[in-house]
Amino acid sequence: MHSSRLIIIASFLIIHGCAKQTSSSTKHWFKGNLHTHSYWSDGDEFPELIMDWYKANNYNFVALSDHNILAEGDKWVTINDDSIHLQGFNNYLKNYGEEWVNYKVDSGQINVKLKTLEEYQNRYEEQGKFLIIKSEEITDHYKNKPIHLNATNIQNLIEPQGGNSVIEVLQNNIDAVINQREATGTPMIPHVNHPNFGYAIGLQDMVALRGERFFEIYNGHPMVHNFGDSIHISTEEMWDLINIAYIKNNKPIMYGLATDDSHHYHNNGSQWSNAGRGWIMVRSNELNPKSLIEALEEGEFYSSTGVELNDINFDNNVISIDVKKEKDLNYKISFIGCKKGKTIPEELMIVEGNKASFKITNDILFVRCKVISSKLHRNPIENLLYESAWTQPIVVNSK
Repeated sequence: MHSSRLIIIASFLIIHGCAKQTSSSTKHWFKGNLHTHSYWSDGDEFPELIMDWYKANNYNFVALSDHNILAEGDKWVTINDDSIHLQGFNNYLKNYGEEWVNYKVDSGQINVKLKTLEEYQNRYEEQGKFLIIKSEEITDHYKNKPIHLNATNIQNLIEPQGGNSVIEVLQNNIDAVINQREATGTPMIPHVNHPNFGYAIGLQDMVALRGERFFEIYNGHPMVHNFGDSIHISTEEMWDLINIAYIKNNKPIMYGLATDDSHHYHNNGSQWSNAGRGWIMVRSNELNPKSLIEALEEGEFYSSTGVELNDINFDNNVISIDVKKEKDLNYKISFIGCKKGKTIPEELMIVEGNKASFKITNDILFVRCKVISSKLHRNPIENLLYESAWTQPIVVNSK
């Protein structure tokens, strides 16, 4: 598969989200989660056991993205004295042993020194199979509004930058990530987290951003309002409206991510933020941060809560989708986009089945694909009951 980068010419504009895609034997699908929490901030599990879970569940990469901290230096945590967390500590001690687990008991409380990323990374990583990406959730606010931004493959901690408005706080933190990328020469990306959490980040805030290419259209935390409410739009509708505005203003399109935002590893259910709810599938030459980030920036990925795709292909203005069919399941493939001169998205075509193709004609501004399975999600939040997948937008716009 080949993806063209953004090209802007005065009289002709072509922006391909999953652009010029053809199958390639040198590229592979890699499954990963870019939003994960541990005892290093407000998660309730040791990072080693979290990596055990993701690796055992066929993930290829995980970004540990704790709030305003990197897994570096000395940090001790006190284990909650309820039975669930005490059992979790006992499992940690049993599986890893006294030589690995550094703990002490003081006045009946168990205190454990957390392992740094440097200490545990080599225990899990396997070339071409599993990768841990150093990351941070830059956790900021404006007044009472939570404003969170993930920095993937960050090298040095970024403190919350603050600002005098929602957009200023967002932009200051995005700029800090971009500045570190330029200063270090290390590929890294910011992405906007759960815009509907506290309904902190609105459509106009997202439209005003500079240098941001990614945000979460699906987040597995039960408090982030992916669906919106009677007065707030869903994150998926926000995605389309952002891109309508971006294309109008000759800005690179916004890509949509699905993430876990996992915090809770001992209790499961719709009221908990659990692992395994949402992820991305990245088509890349290699499993390393540089290759993954390059593929992400070229739109070479799709987001999923369970649906798996065999292939996404774009050639001669035709986008083709091939869903990996599970026995006895049905699939609805929707091609969603916006026609030129319009200001709202619409379903352009619906196909029942596991394969579909759509011809992008001259009257269409952009197209993306959504696949919904008849299979119920094993651990849903909100009313997102069925497993789904979202491809990235494709835009062909000539004057």
